[in-house]
Parts: sequence; structure tokens; C-alpha cells
Amino acid sequence: PYFYEVYASKIFGGEPASLSLISKLFLTGFASTALFGPLIGRLTDSRGRKFGTLLFAMLYSLGAASTKSNLLILLLAGRVMSGIGTSLLFSAPESWLVGESMKVNKASDYLGETFGLAYAGDSIVAIIAGQFASLAASSRGPTGPFELSVLFLVLGGILTSILWKENVAESSSPETNPTIREAVDVIRGDVKIALVGGVQSLFEAAMYIFVLQWPPAISRAVSAMFGEGAKTPYGTVFSCFMASCLLGSTLFGKLASSPSKISTEGSTSLMMMVATISMGIASFFSTRTQATPLLPLVAAFFAFETCVGMYFPSIGTLRSKYVPDSHRSVIMNLFGIPLNVLVVSVFLSIQKLGVGGALSVSTGALGLGMICMCNLWKMTAKEENE
Repeated sequence: PYFYEVYASKIFGGEPASLSLISKLFLTGFASTALFGPLIGRLTDSRGRKFGTLLFAMLYSLGAASTKSNLLILLLAGRVMSGIGTSLLFSAPESWLVGESMKVNKASDYLGETFGLAYAGDSIVAIIAGQFASLAASSRGPTGPFELSVLFLVLGGILTSILWKENVAESSSPETNPTIREAVDVIRGDVKIALVGGVQSLFEAAMYIFVLQWPPAISRAVSAMFGEGAKTPYGTVFSCFMASCLLGSTLFGKLASSPSKISTEGSTSLMMMVATISMGIASFFSTRTQATPLLPLVAAFFAFETCVGMYFPSIGTLRSKYVPDSHRSVIMNLFGIPLNVLVVSVFLSIQKLGVGGALSVSTGALGLGMICMCNLWKMTAKEENE
């Protein structure tokens, strides 16, 4: 929520930063993630996942520190570093965990529960971080939350350097580093990897579109219910979203540890169905010409956020099962390319699409992701019955 505020506070040529400029800064981060992601994934697999995680902490710290500057070139550089850092964040730590689990007998059997606990912890930390960020913004201004984040990034980097052992892709050596071409061939050679990647790209694209559109959607509904000028409690709504994510990740953990264990493919297929229906309801109410009803909209958003909470441990478990360790980070970042292309395309077309249209695109992406997931579930169920 502080992204817009920190850049809107900048003055260029005696004028405050325009919405167009802020949008370009925002898109720079997504573009750098798509552009550099595969290369960063290759570097992580060959140089080490611990190295990639430490590099993430450094790049994110520099990106956060750049918000103190009033020089446009430094702000753009900060967004590029943040985009590259995002590629590392969503691949290096997970690859490290899966790589380490392969070194311990039967440890991979508990990855699902581990992912569930990890993302439940993420939700709790996000709620607490939101309160810290609010205090930092009150005392230090728009850059306060970013300054505070540097402290936690440095602490995380120190803990990683002390507690983690380095691991690299299982087939990596100085003579044979994983390449992007090899990763593409791996994907083409296994339809299951392609289906998992399809779910990753489509769900996360829908999620990022939702992140951009829920504030105006809820603001419109609040104004319709309480009158023009009514303030939208974004902080409270965000905390409720994080509580919904916590519910979803906790539910996944319960399913993963259940004696009558439902397959991850099955539970993820059902989750994708609920997510599609929830987003469809939200887009329906957002595209109506009449006043947007608040309660159904909020209920649909809460249901979707619960699915988000289930999604991350689910996709982590599926990737650990189907994506080979030899090219794990490269493959994860390759699937980030269509994700970012879709998000940027929607963002560039937002004037034509509107909030309802953007959420409709999100619904379509979730529907396609559901088809990919159901096909994977069908394939695995058929193999188990043979």
C-alpha cells in the first residue's frame, strides 16, 4: 500500500510525480522480473541457492534504499533491482529447501506440511509487518516502511549466511552448468511440468491483477454503501486478507497431514475451482452499471484470498514433485515470463478494461489454470489406478 505513496511524494522539475510516471516505475519491476528471471534462475542453480537468497536480500535492500532518492535514474535502478530480487525470492529459497530435503532420508515426505507451516507463518508475519509499516510511515514518512524493511532484510541475510549450507542443482558442476535451452527441453519433454507451470503462471497472474484492482473495487463499493467521501479502511481490509491466507495455508497443512490424505493434485484442483468461482463473482459485481454491493464483493475477495493461502504451499509441493532439481530455479523463472507479460498487458490496457474487465481477465486466467490442474489430477489418478 506504500508503493504509490512513496513515489507520489517525489518532485521532478518542480512538479510531483505523475500517475503515468508512477505506473512506468511499477511496470519496470515487472519487466525486469520477466527479462532477467531465467538468467537469474540459471545463476542460482549453478552458483547455489544460498547465494541466490543472499543476493535477493542485497538487491531488495538496495531497491528499498533507492526510495530515499529524488533522482529518477536511481528510482528506476531500484525498481530493476527489486524486479530481479523478486525472481530470486520466488525461486532460490524454495529450491534450497527442496534441495536440502533430498539429502535427508524421507525428508521430502514432509515437504507439504513444511510448506503449509511456512506460508501460514508468512501470513502472520505479513499482518505484524503491516502494523510496523504503519508506525514507520507515521514517524518517518512515505519512505519509513522501506527503511524498516532494510533492517529485516539484513537480519534475514545474516541468519541465512550462518544457518544455511550451500546447495546447487544436483547435476551442476563447473563443466556442466544448467542452461536455459536445457530447461526448455525439460519442460517440452514432460507434460506434467508444463501443466504445473501453467497453473503457476495463470494463478499468479490472476493474483497480481487482483492486487492491483481490489482497492478501487472495494472503494467503489464502500462509496455506494456509505456515500461519496466515505473512507475505505485499506489497512483493515489487508489484515483480513492476510487472515484469510492464514486460513488457507492452515487448511492445506491439515489436508497434507491428514491420515486419509487427499492428493495435492486433488486439493489444488478443488482450490482452483473455488478461486475461479470467487473471482467470477467479484468480476460480475464489478462490471455492473449499478452500485457495487459491498458484502458479496468482500466475501468473494476473502474466499479468493483463502485460495491464495492454499495455493503457495500447494504449488511448492507440486514443484518439488515434478520439477527436476537440476533446472529447478531456471524452470520456475521461465514460467514467470508469461505471468509478467499478462500482468503488464492488463495494466497497460486498464483504461479500456476498467476494474471489472481486469477482474474478468483474472477470472479467465484462473479458469485456464483450473483446466491445467484438473488435467494433471486426471493424469496422476489414472497412473495410480494402473
